[in-house]
Amino acid sequence: MRPGFGGGGARVLALWRLVWVLLATLLVACGPAPVGPLKVGLNPWVGYDPLVLARDKGLVDARKVKVVELSSSSDSLRQFRNGQLDAAALTLDEALRLADAGEDIRIIAVLSMSAGADVVMARQDIRSPAELRGRHIAVERTTVGALMLQRLLQAGGLAMGDVFVHNMEASQHLSALRSGLVEAAVTFEPLAGTMRVEGFRSVFDSRQMPGEIADVIVVHARTLASRPDQVLELARGWRRGLEVFQKEPQLSAELLSAGVDLSPADYLSTLKGLRFVDDHENRALLGGRPRLLGQRVEGLALTLQMMGLLRDRPDWGRLLEEDWPQRLADGTEDPS
Repeated sequence: MRPGFGGGGARVLALWRLVWVLLATLLVACGPAPVGPLKVGLNPWVGYDPLVLARDKGLVDARKVKVVELSSSSDSLRQFRNGQLDAAALTLDEALRLADAGEDIRIIAVLSMSAGADVVMARQDIRSPAELRGRHIAVERTTVGALMLQRLLQAGGLAMGDVFVHNMEASQHLSALRSGLVEAAVTFEPLAGTMRVEGFRSVFDSRQMPGEIADVIVVHARTLASRPDQVLELARGWRRGLEVFQKEPQLSAELLSAGVDLSPADYLSTLKGLRFVDDHENRALLGGRPRLLGQRVEGLALTLQMMGLLRDRPDWGRLLEEDWPQRLADGTEDPS
């Protein structure tokens, strides 16, 4: 028998093995916890669908980014505030109100701009916003609805007291128009398309307020600071999804329309009222001194303040990370 490995020697060896196992376990336990995928939430909306397409076609790394579909923007906002989401697709006004409420957020992408998708439909005898004086108007109780109404009245030289406003769900607008309860409705595609078929006409739309109704992606500032690679993969995933989405609109409509409760035809009709923001414009909007996005939507911020929806003017230097446009530019070519 070799010296040191008989009887008690074997017990000593076993004890040392146990010590090494315990040390290894402690080292693993003291190491950094594995980081899961970045969770980005979005509600059903055509303007967010390139990200859904990116997920479904494997165009975004599922180890780094998880796209979570939620029932409403209220759900997205609630889960984002509670820390259940790292990022969220929101309208720009929602992002501004979130920051105004004290959330430390960053806008990392401008996705799309409404270019006719939001519209005011009226009876055939009403041909301009000015002719709405003394009329009854249906409006959904949302920030976008309130903003559209404000811009409609400004376009017609009217004050709020010059019209009768009926707050109701968008799904009720057509029946209210049919019955004569209201003579105009602040609505959006594809509901507006159905109203056109029934003989109602457009008197105002979001093309007359460019850049004010926009979709963006926001992240927690701490997320951008601690997980920049995952945030960059989110931006890249959006880009890849949008490229396929625009190259194959019919196929995309067939794949995605059910998710937003539209027919493929209505889905394509809604798309006509959106303008997606390309890489070059996105980097320009997020950069510059002062920030170009802030300059473009100064009127939106002032209007939201006037409506009591914002307390302070947005701090664009804080909302838009200074070096993020360059990081986006550097990440244009995916090394993977």
